[in-house]
Amino acid sequence: MTTSVDTSKTAIQDSSETFAEGLELDPVESHLHPAGSFAVDDHVVPTGLEEIWRFTPLKRLRGLHEDTPLVGEDFTVEADTAPGVTAVSVPVGDSARGSSGYVPVDRVSARAWDAAASVYEVTIPKDAVVDEPTTVRIKGGHVEPATAAHLLVRAGAFSKAVVIIDYSGSATWAENIEVVLEDGADLTFVTVQDWADDTVHVVNQHSRVGRDAHLKHVTVTLGGDVVRASTSADYVGTGGSVEMFGVYFADAGQHMEHRLFVDHTAPHTRSRVDYKGALQGQDAHTVWIGNVLIRKIAEGIDTFEQNDNLVLTDGAHADSVPNLEIETGEIEGAGHASTTGRFDDQHLFYLQSRGIEEEDARRLVVHGFFNDVIRRIGVPELQERLVAAIEDELAEHIGRLST
Repeated sequence: MTTSVDTSKTAIQDSSETFAEGLELDPVESHLHPAGSFAVDDHVVPTGLEEIWRFTPLKRLRGLHEDTPLVGEDFTVEADTAPGVTAVSVPVGDSARGSSGYVPVDRVSARAWDAAASVYEVTIPKDAVVDEPTTVRIKGGHVEPATAAHLLVRAGAFSKAVVIIDYSGSATWAENIEVVLEDGADLTFVTVQDWADDTVHVVNQHSRVGRDAHLKHVTVTLGGDVVRASTSADYVGTGGSVEMFGVYFADAGQHMEHRLFVDHTAPHTRSRVDYKGALQGQDAHTVWIGNVLIRKIAEGIDTFEQNDNLVLTDGAHADSVPNLEIETGEIEGAGHASTTGRFDDQHLFYLQSRGIEEEDARRLVVHGFFNDVIRRIGVPELQERLVAAIEDELAEHIGRLST
């Protein structure tokens, strides 16, 4: 592994361990979020019959869910850190791993936790207000052997920052990501899966949100053969807010699976989930599973989750399953919505009737579909990159779309 980072390490003033201990709740039995365990053997090898695995093409995971060795080191990490922010690889024994309270909920996550030798830690100090984004670029060199990775992002109390994790290259990548926001922190955390077409990436991301803290969590999935991203969040104090935005575009043969879980573990908290995806080409497959759990203690919360899919060609398939689990009726609001539809010929006809060529009209409709989510990301350079990436995806197939 080649690493180019700012190696100066700054501790967050408030103890992350104390912060994580602030959340003690009775477990909730649900097929959508099984009980976690750090022991690999506590997680049976999935067969595809389990609810959390039924959409995943297990045969294409290259044994990540079984026993393939996670010993790969053929990757590079480069970090452009904003002033005051540190990014450093730390041996597991010296790290703050576990400070989010996350416990692996599936076999791949438990195997990655067990196999990871180091933790890549990004730290924003207490009270720091950082205008420039911190970008960590991870580039895989080869699909064999498979790699175990662990990332921890910590935002100190009353800090404000943007952290972007940008993936590229080829890899078989099993990963856990922890994001910790202390009280009053404001963090925009972005992952961009722009892998080569031969990559398999299975990642579990968990965020813990402090009192009056705000997390904007953005997932962009453009590349890879199989990408399965499970993203969860919980709260340790009132006033916490979570926004989860996602954009994905699947081509022929790609499988992109996004599983969202917001656990309202404190009263007067808020969450919004909004994912949009497009599909084109034979056997392009996307999966979106949304779930919000409103516990008995979570009175006065407000939540809404939405997923929209645009199917551009024959042979593509989208699955979308929103869920709500509500244990108290004393809430401000809760709802979900999901749509999956083909390209709207009426929109196309309307634009063409006003003199716009068919190819340009198709581009306008697709860009308009994504625009609402893209503009809310709030990172201009990333928004421009997404618009360009969508244009590239369309340009590759626009001739076929017009026939």
